[in-house]
This record gives sequence, structure tokens and C-alpha cells, in this order.
Amino acid sequence: MSSPLSTLRKTRRAPLPCSESGRERRVYKETTCEGSAPSNLELMSSMMQKLGQLERKLKAQALNIDSKARRIAVLEEKLRLLQEKKQGEKQEEEEGLARMCHKLQNQVWEMEEFLNDYGMIWVGSGEQHDIEDEMQPGHERPDSSGHLLWQPGASVVGRISVNFDQVLRNIQDLNILAGEGASYVTSIPGGARLSQRSSVPLWLFKNGIMMFDGPFRPYQDLSAQQFMQDLMDGYFPSELQRRFPDGVVFQIHDKRGEEFPAVRHGAEFPGRGHVVRGSDEQLEFHREEASNTLLDLSHIQFQGRKLSMEQFLKKLPKSVVKAGKVINIRSSLKTHLEGYADGAKIHSVTVVETPVLQALRESLESSNAGHLTSKTEFTTLRVKSEDGEKTFILKMLFSETIGHLRQYLDAHRGPGCSSYNIITAFPQHCYSDDTQTLLACGLTSNATLLLRPHQVTSLATTT
Repeated sequence: MSSPLSTLRKTRRAPLPCSESGRERRVYKETTCEGSAPSNLELMSSMMQKLGQLERKLKAQALNIDSKARRIAVLEEKLRLLQEKKQGEKQEEEEGLARMCHKLQNQVWEMEEFLNDYGMIWVGSGEQHDIEDEMQPGHERPDSSGHLLWQPGASVVGRISVNFDQVLRNIQDLNILAGEGASYVTSIPGGARLSQRSSVPLWLFKNGIMMFDGPFRPYQDLSAQQFMQDLMDGYFPSELQRRFPDGVVFQIHDKRGEEFPAVRHGAEFPGRGHVVRGSDEQLEFHREEASNTLLDLSHIQFQGRKLSMEQFLKKLPKSVVKAGKVINIRSSLKTHLEGYADGAKIHSVTVVETPVLQALRESLESSNAGHLTSKTEFTTLRVKSEDGEKTFILKMLFSETIGHLRQYLDAHRGPGCSSYNIITAFPQHCYSDDTQTLLACGLTSNATLLLRPHQVTSLATTT
């Protein structure tokens, strides 16, 4: 049996009757839209376009790969060359280090041999230093004694501004630490007595400092700058640490409102130059005469306190060794300073009073050249006595005569002196004519004359 539904399912619809017109028969289908499926021709055309694009893209990628392959080959060649170069440099560096090590080993061996010759052995400090750290900039290498090597510019002291108040306060603190005012017991023959520590005199001037008996050191001096910098920092001056390891008391002379006067140690000799027995013509050059200069050495005074003979001798070594001989410096120099050297008296120098010398003094005292003008021609004569132990210095005018020279010498030497002749050693000549002037004799260039007993002189005389 079959159900009614099955009967309905099997029923087929009959086709619609065809139009009897002459139009073409078409299969019925639903209405199509604009986005209908492309035709085979369109599909083929689209596939051809895509295939062309892919071929062009493949060709471009192939060219890019080829270019990159060539670049990789070039870079690999450069890398190979660089590695070979580095390997060569490394080998050269290793060879250089090996040579340096060999050289240093030879130096160490030579130094050990040298020390062994004197019975010494190198011990070393036992400290290890990293070479890489030493090669870094700013690293200070220690020398063989353990001290840091000097670096250029590291020890240069610039101009400092001295704070005198701070210096005085720090000196007071240093004096307290050094035991200012403290006394200690010293043994003397037959007992003991209380003594105080010796002090160091220090003068503080506006333009410099001076310790002991000098010399004066301006603040532009590096040693003076370092000295004052130590005091301003509150430290004992480094230049005195070796001499006074336990410190010392400073005796301050505060002269910061005053300037230390400059000392003129010498002056140019006034007058013109001439040659003994020469003509009256002037030489090629003349020096201007200094009318304000007094050449009397006995009136020159130097700034600062004078050293006593004992203080001066203490600054010298007791003895020195020269050419295998021990020379006692202090004793021989003390004998020489006291007036005797190997039993003979020291040669003395005496300035003889003359009118020229008196005029020079008066011109200096009156601060003008009214008594002796700068155009006045005079000379300085050095006359040695018969035994050579005394030297007389005389200032005379060119117009004065040999007779005036004898008068000055006789007045200074006193009566009872034996007769003498005045001579020159080179050229050898005797001046016996007392009427001749110094200019005529050629004694206008600060000449040196000799006195000889009359009976032993056998030189030619002036006519």
C-alpha cells in the first residue's frame, strides 16, 4: 500500500505549453543579476594576467637573490682578508711582547748581576700591578721605590692668594703641637738645667717670606708658594719635615704690610775703557758713567741678619772625600776666616782716601752730581804692596800725576816705609817720573800696579 503522500511525491508536473510563435525556445530560469559568473574566456584572460604578474615577480626576485649572493661573496672575501690581517697583527703583537719580555728579562738579569757584584740581592715589594690598569689614562705608575712618578703639570703650583690670618692661626696650632713654651731638662757639667726648644724665625712680608737668615723668597717662587700652601692647609711645611721630623716652633715676624726691599747686588762700572800704554783715542764703545754708584765696598750693607762664623760653618759639611783624600772643610775654612791659612796672613784690601772718592760720597749724600759730574774722567787703580799681602784701591782723576799717587800711598802707609818703584807686570814698565799724568802713562783703564823695592827694580823708566 502506498500512502497518499507518496502518491503526491511521484506526481510530475507537465511542462508548460510552448509558444507557437516562431521565437526560440529557452529553458526557464530565475532572473539573473549583474554579478553573474564570468565566462570561460574571461576566466582564461584573468588567469593569463595573473600568470604574467607571477612570472615578472619571480624574475625580479631571482635578480635580487643573485645581487645579494654577489654581495655576500664580497663581504665574505672582506671578512677573510680582515681575519688574516688581525691574525697577522696578533702574531706581530705576540712577537713584540715576546721580544719585550726577553729584553726585560735581560735587564733584570743584568741588574741582579750588578747587585750580586756588591753582595746585594733584589727582594722586591711583593705587590702585583695590573698592566691594563697601568695603561689606562690618568693612572700614575709607581717607580721602583714605590713612589708615584711625576706627571707633567701635576706638581705645578699656580699663583696663590695668601690668607695671612689663616696662616697665623694655623701656625699657632702648629706651635702648640710642637710644644711651644714647654721645657725639658738638659745635662750640663755639674748638674742640669731647663731648656726650651729652638724656634725658627719666619718673616711674612707683603711680597714674600724669609726664614732663618735668608734668602728672601717672593711669592712667585714655587717653593714659597708650596710653603704657604702647606701652612694655609694646616700642615707642617714639607720642606722642613726632614730637618725637623718632630716639628718646630715658628717665631713669627708679621710684616705683611711692608714689602721686602729689593737688593741691588752690583752696578755697572762707570767710566770709559782704555788700554795701558795705549793712545788717548776712545774704544769702540763707551759705557755711561753711573755717578750715583759708590764703589767703596766697606759701606755696602745687605738686607737681613748677618751669619756668624759658627753659623756659617755649621751649614758646611765637616769633611769631604776627593781623589781618595779626606779634606776637613770646616777646620780649614775656619782657619782661613780667622785670618790665617797655613800660617800666612790673608791678603787684605784697603780703600785709600782720595779727593775723587770723597766727591763721590758727597754726591751720593746730597742726591746730586754737583761735586762730581758724569763727564768727570777718573780711574780706579789697584796697587799691590811689596810682599803682595796688601792691595790698595785708589780712585784718581786722569789729570793727576804719579807723584799724587805716591803721596796717597805714603800718607796711608805712614812714615818709615822703604823707597819703592811703581811698575806694571804686563807690559813690564816702571813709572819713575812723578810729573807724568795718569792719562799720559796710559793708566786710565782701572789698571793694576805693583810696588817693588827700589834697589831690586831693573825695568825701563819712562822718558
